[in-house]
Amino acid sequence: MLRGRSLSVTSLSGLPRWEVEELPVEDLLLFEVAWEVTNKVGGIYTVIQTKAKTTADEWGDNYFLIGPYFEHNMKTQVERCEPINDPIRRAVDTMNKHGCQVTDHADGKHVIAQFHEWQAGTGLILSRARKLPIATIFTTHATLLGRYLCAANIDFYNHLDKFDIDKEAGERQIYHRYCMERASVHCAHVFTTVSEITAIEAEHMLKRKPDVVTPNGLSVKKFSAVHEFQNLHATYKARIQDFVRGHFYGHLDFDLEKTLFLFIAGRYEFSNKGADIFLEALSRLNFLLRMHKSDVTVVVFFIMPAKTNNFNVETLKGQAVRKQLWDIAHSVKEKFGKKLYDALLRGEIPDMNNILDRDDVTVMKRAIFSTQRQSLPPVTTHNMIDDSTDPILSTIRRIGLFNNRTDRVKVILHPEFLSSTSPLLPMDYEEFVRGCHLGVFPSYYEPWGYTPAECTVMGIPSVTTNLSGFGCFMQEHVADPTAYGIYIVDRRFQSPDDSCNQLTQFLYGFCKQSRRQRIIQRNRTERLSDLLDWRYLGRYYQHARYLTLSRAFPDKFHMEPTSPPTTEGFKYPRPSSVPPSPSGSQVSSPQSSDVEDEEDERYNEEEEAERDRLNIKSPLSLGRVPRGKKKLHGEYKN
Repeated sequence: MLRGRSLSVTSLSGLPRWEVEELPVEDLLLFEVAWEVTNKVGGIYTVIQTKAKTTADEWGDNYFLIGPYFEHNMKTQVERCEPINDPIRRAVDTMNKHGCQVTDHADGKHVIAQFHEWQAGTGLILSRARKLPIATIFTTHATLLGRYLCAANIDFYNHLDKFDIDKEAGERQIYHRYCMERASVHCAHVFTTVSEITAIEAEHMLKRKPDVVTPNGLSVKKFSAVHEFQNLHATYKARIQDFVRGHFYGHLDFDLEKTLFLFIAGRYEFSNKGADIFLEALSRLNFLLRMHKSDVTVVVFFIMPAKTNNFNVETLKGQAVRKQLWDIAHSVKEKFGKKLYDALLRGEIPDMNNILDRDDVTVMKRAIFSTQRQSLPPVTTHNMIDDSTDPILSTIRRIGLFNNRTDRVKVILHPEFLSSTSPLLPMDYEEFVRGCHLGVFPSYYEPWGYTPAECTVMGIPSVTTNLSGFGCFMQEHVADPTAYGIYIVDRRFQSPDDSCNQLTQFLYGFCKQSRRQRIIQRNRTERLSDLLDWRYLGRYYQHARYLTLSRAFPDKFHMEPTSPPTTEGFKYPRPSSVPPSPSGSQVSSPQSSDVEDEEDERYNEEEEAERDRLNIKSPLSLGRVPRGKKKLHGEYKN
């Protein structure tokens, strides 16, 4: 229990419950410091950006973000304004007059400062060294050494307690950064990290067990129309189909209505992000689909930025050919429609042999001739600078996935972030994700995993692993993750080959689903978005802030020993329409049509949705409360 200025914190059934007479927010200042404040480098930018509104709603004008100044980011992401808060205004004025050395202008307010990652850790270390009256939190989103070791294909998780940390950091020439990271961890009043798997890693790499695990959330926007996200999927899928028509011109001998779009996206970390195991699984999936003579085609996109020197000419030509054919078809259609219209006005049935003249036939023959190509559709959309040594392209050559006509799995490497202004694939990332059927992220090193989380809130199923924070979080919250479109590959307790086989079976099982089953699964996936809302996950940050106040200012804030907030009781049950185990969670062979019919008969969207809503408790509310009034249990609303 934390007390200070009529504030108390209690726990109910393992869940934090805050009973408030008056929150002392007006007497506190909250700072968050990170290199990725308005500066997109990786996932920390998403954490801060999506959490900002929820935190600002709670803290009002007493919440501040500090990050690096880049002119181009200032122009596009920041609105300049004068500080409203008096202490901050005086501090800024002093900085303007005397450089960066400020005198103390807190005016008796208690300051909480949260530092994200080692780049921001200098401020924390100096604050503690100079004994400034600041309650500090340090959050690591991934350990420096952990990322380097995993990238080197070391059996990381089975050797956590065996590494000579100083030696490993020195050999990788990151010892100075590692020392800053470790010093920040040990100087902070409270140490947090983003997942249980990273907490284990941090305890070994940084020699301190995190005080609180703060899972990463998102700002979830719900559509007024319940199934609007399904409509968006259809809309953006059609745009991806247009790109595929151009990319595979001359080889478009597969049915686009029976084609599934899969993708992997993120930093180009071949092993850490699981691109290696994904490619191997695709090779095995291609074999299974060909062996079973499946009419399903799988097109897989690798959206991973790499060094290039422009678009591939053949790829650009494909889109030009597609557009030319579209224009020709529309021109002929217009002429056909006019002749048909005139004939009907005369009360005649037109002679179909004469409705197209010789010129029309010639134009169409030329169009067909233009679609002939001697080469295979390219496996990359750009000219790669390191083509011969690129890990993805080298693996594609080894496994032989060259987009042959007989291949049921086609691959496309797009080594550039998506953009709506691209002449090739004019879609932004969110639009592209909504148009795909499955995101695949079989990461070996993934402290959290925003890519599968983003898929989830958009209603797109995804593959993750039990070595990612997101995967572990979903295992804890969902009784049967597969039924909700979250496929979790075991990369921790089985061999790489067994993990690859499990991924292959997940992909093959997904390919065998009917369209109806995929729609049901997307409905369930989208309902999990409530779990990832900052209104729910913000409680962990709240807990860390109160904990640091009690440690930095023990004479004014007291917190009785208690465990961090738990998620006991926050669990999605197995949907009633899912066949009993093991077929519901382990897809080793396609389900029979009888089982599919039985599932469809038992499926009731409204009943399932209502039951799932009951499993997400109301989020904590730490907004201002009028003096003398308490919020009672049940008053907190979504």
